[in-house]
Amino acid sequence: MPLKTKEAAVSARQIDECLLLIAQDDCNALDKLYQLTSSAVYAYALSVLKNVYDAQDVTHDVYVKVYDSAHNYQSYGKPMAWILTIARNLCYTKFRQQAKFCDVDETELENQLANDDRISAEDRLVIVQMLKTLNDSERQIVVMHALSGLKHKDIAKTLDMPLATVLSKYNRALKKLQSVFQGEEQ
Repeated sequence: MPLKTKEAAVSARQIDECLLLIAQDDCNALDKLYQLTSSAVYAYALSVLKNVYDAQDVTHDVYVKVYDSAHNYQSYGKPMAWILTIARNLCYTKFRQQAKFCDVDETELENQLANDDRISAEDRLVIVQMLKTLNDSERQIVVMHALSGLKHKDIAKTLDMPLATVLSKYNRALKKLQSVFQGEEQ
């Protein structure tokens, strides 16, 4: 059931190499980093913001911030955690700027996703169901694990939650999604 993306096969070493080159002002490395990680960053932003346009803005801002901050990056073997922490901070900054949560209705969200060529039809279905079924923290955990390949302990650090809570929420979210998809098949 997890979304299948190219990020799952991307190694931390590849991303680390890109970040090192970006710190040396290599714009080609930024493009490569974007190709390797943008789907996961976008899906994470979408899971938090629940608005395609805001998620696109934040995704763009993440790579601007990565470019500006690459010289400060210290490799600990977890570059996606660093990138998703930037995404998380930018999402919450967006919330503060808007001074409210901007939920779009289900039909508008599906229309927005339908026009987004970065997402396959199957992934679109999973994302819409995930946004409808899971609460905010469950969505974030599922996206960070399934799309970005982060380990649960890294997710716990990023979201400042106990590991047991992350594991519990992840398993509960998968059960919820499984029951929804099994119900649709019958």
